[in-house]
Amino acid sequence: MKFPIPLLAALLLPLLSLSAQQPSGEMLKNWNQWRGPLENGVAPESQPVVEWSESQNIKWKTAIPGIGHATPIIWENQIILLSAVPTDKAGPTKEASDAGEGNGEDTSWMNATTTDRVHQFTVISVDRPTGEILWKTVVREAVPYSGTHEFGSWASNSPITDGERIYAYFGSMGLYCLDLSGKVLWERDFGRMEKRMDFGDGSSPTLYKDKVIVVRDHEGPSSIHVLNKFSGETIWEKERDEISAWSTPRVVEYNGSAQLITAASNKARSYNPENGDLIWECSGLTGNVIPCPLYEDGRVYLMSGFRGTASMAIDLSKARGDITNSDAIVWRYNVNTSYTPSPVLLDGRLYFLRSNNGFLTCLNAADGSINYEAVNLEGVSTIFTSPLGAGGNLYVVGTKGTSCVVKLGPTYELLSTNTLDDSFYASPVALGKELYLKGDHFLYCIAEGGE
Repeated sequence: MKFPIPLLAALLLPLLSLSAQQPSGEMLKNWNQWRGPLENGVAPESQPVVEWSESQNIKWKTAIPGIGHATPIIWENQIILLSAVPTDKAGPTKEASDAGEGNGEDTSWMNATTTDRVHQFTVISVDRPTGEILWKTVVREAVPYSGTHEFGSWASNSPITDGERIYAYFGSMGLYCLDLSGKVLWERDFGRMEKRMDFGDGSSPTLYKDKVIVVRDHEGPSSIHVLNKFSGETIWEKERDEISAWSTPRVVEYNGSAQLITAASNKARSYNPENGDLIWECSGLTGNVIPCPLYEDGRVYLMSGFRGTASMAIDLSKARGDITNSDAIVWRYNVNTSYTPSPVLLDGRLYFLRSNNGFLTCLNAADGSINYEAVNLEGVSTIFTSPLGAGGNLYVVGTKGTSCVVKLGPTYELLSTNTLDDSFYASPVALGKELYLKGDHFLYCIAEGGE
């Protein structure tokens, strides 16, 4: 059948738009960035096990030097991690910042950690089949400029790869581009950031075509930087009227054009990634924004949960200029939202935790209607990791080593509760039939039949 040219174009445009949004098959077989190949917290071709313990389904377990809460990435047989490894060298004494804000709220858990030790900021490659460390590259050796959260680390920004180069970002300690053998190709130092209450760094870089994107929102002059991924040279950069936030930016392609989405404490914004022109902006999130933007079917989903609750769905077909009080905001749900963990978006459903606690909510992404809300996960209390969607299930990893596996869908069904002897702040990753959990001390590969 032959179609008239205008009709044929109309039929092809959605397909072209969809193909531009979706990662290649090669990307789907890897976990190349924070929140996975779809950037929605989903491992699309994975079927990991649902039960494990220190004596069940552990394929291998490898001790990792230093402390790094960055979620690992995986490309083929390399698992890439970041770590800040303390040395016995002393530097200038650091002073802890004030942990409270005098409002009567218990903020003891927010204490900052400081150090006078020189640290080696290190990129580590682990062999996926065996768990052996393949190489370690120290990209910088220095005393951290400032403190980090009591439950944080000086290596909390997840790396990213395009399959040829690794981009390792250590916040105030710089951005480093390495090849897959660990050789440093170029580096950029953007200077020191002053995060609120010495909470430390956390936002991860983003890749789009020939660009690597870094957002630096802090108590000093905030900014966004778009660099040539091959050379590290600046393509464009802009100042941002922002305070501290830790959300990772996201590039989406909609209706034939790209938008660079940032979530932050003052405003969420969309930029043209080619030149930095502002497309739209809106207020309405809380302070200390951490969850990253999600995208599906022409809508962007934003969330935050520090000293307040906020989430919203934005229709990109209507988003231009200041959309704060416009009909571009499809729905809002301002209760039970997440503080640190990013949500999972899959098959038209949004899954997220309440604050940093084990209470799970599932909404319909189309209209914000509730499937279930604030269901208490058995045995899980404090959570700083982000959930993972894989094999039809949701994996939620608690700080103290207890994890819950919940069936994805409109009704709540707990499948298993599992415990390991480690503490977890990095988020779970899955590829194939394997689940990877990075603890404070060990990297675990969990698979059927492991001992």
